[in-house]
Amino acid sequence: MKVYIETYGCTANKSDESIIKGLLLKGKHDIVDSIDNADAAIILTCTVIGSTEQRMLHRIRELQKHPLKLVVSGCMASVQPELVKSVASNATLLTPQHIHHIVDVLENRKIEFTIKDKTDLPRKFDSIIAPISISEGCIFSCSYCITSPARGKLRSFPIEGIVRDVCQAVKNGCREIQLTAQDTASYGLDINSDLAELLNRVCEIKDFFKIRVGMMNPWSLLNKLNNIIEAYDNLKIYKFLHLPVQSGSNYILEKMNRGYTREDFLKIVSAFRDRYPDITISTDVIVGFPGEDEKAFNETIDLIKSTKPDIVNITRFSARPFTRAKKMNGKVPTKVAKERSRKLTKLCKIISKKINQKYVGKRYDVLITEYDKKHNTFVGRNKNYKPIVLREKNLSIGDIVVVEITEAFPTHLLGKVI
Repeated sequence: MKVYIETYGCTANKSDESIIKGLLLKGKHDIVDSIDNADAAIILTCTVIGSTEQRMLHRIRELQKHPLKLVVSGCMASVQPELVKSVASNATLLTPQHIHHIVDVLENRKIEFTIKDKTDLPRKFDSIIAPISISEGCIFSCSYCITSPARGKLRSFPIEGIVRDVCQAVKNGCREIQLTAQDTASYGLDINSDLAELLNRVCEIKDFFKIRVGMMNPWSLLNKLNNIIEAYDNLKIYKFLHLPVQSGSNYILEKMNRGYTREDFLKIVSAFRDRYPDITISTDVIVGFPGEDEKAFNETIDLIKSTKPDIVNITRFSARPFTRAKKMNGKVPTKVAKERSRKLTKLCKIISKKINQKYVGKRYDVLITEYDKKHNTFVGRNKNYKPIVLREKNLSIGDIVVVEITEAFPTHLLGKVI
């Protein structure tokens, strides 16, 4: 059977995609690049905000028009099955917890659905970047989050299995390992282990590769702070920290049920920067959360001004089904939320560009990880995961080159090979 795959959303979906491809190839099925050549289509969906949900529904409708078997996976299959069926009644739904049944579904076998350790499954990666999930689910119940009910409670995968997956990825030519989870800092809470132990074990693997550690909730990171900071010492680990704060207001953080305060966030950022002064800090902010008044928003502005993150992912609040935030009073008018988003975006661009300007004139070893066909440029990463655009033509994915930074932009650096 010829199978076409589309993947949207987070790195966890991309990790699931690699497993689906591995299982298809093991089952002697072909993966094709065009839906016109396919007998079946698989879409891994995201539903984190309302606009994404609408985009997924539109795409599912489009895929449904083709005369083929349609499988819908990802978070929508788990938490919004009726909604998916309303636009694609003939689609087969396969939740993230059950992707190991993909070949059974395509071959119309009778299935008794089971939960399986994803580190026991084959994988196929299409680039030198390997997204690998270290756990499924989450210990938190943030009041706005639809992903938690979609992915379920925390299930950490065994360290030996993760190490085996990384070894296989590196053996197959992958050079950037993206360890991913809804909250990587919660890893191991259910199996008497922790993220620091996992990182130390993965770093023992021979051969050259780099590790990007995925998103960490400040609450769980704070409880393991010293051990995780120490684990970051290894040269294999990019000095990059994705630490979503979501709001600078303790009142809003409590309404979000995040479990930490702005002071906790400040403590973590300070501790990492004390140890790694040039670490790239990435954070997430939701503007327009129910009850966010001008005072609360200005507290977020003040937090961003004081911490100066390299990257801020800004999202306007989107009420999601099955969440407590959807029923909260104090809705922020759309016009106000948009204006707050614009104001924060403008501030963050100024901060990011100022930070990046400090790199101009400096030299770094850079791992080339991507080729941008549209602009005919290569993109590489330095030790703290800064994206560096290179215009040289005689490069290849996987090269390690010495680069001098020539220009800075809010989102990236421009460099030249020396």
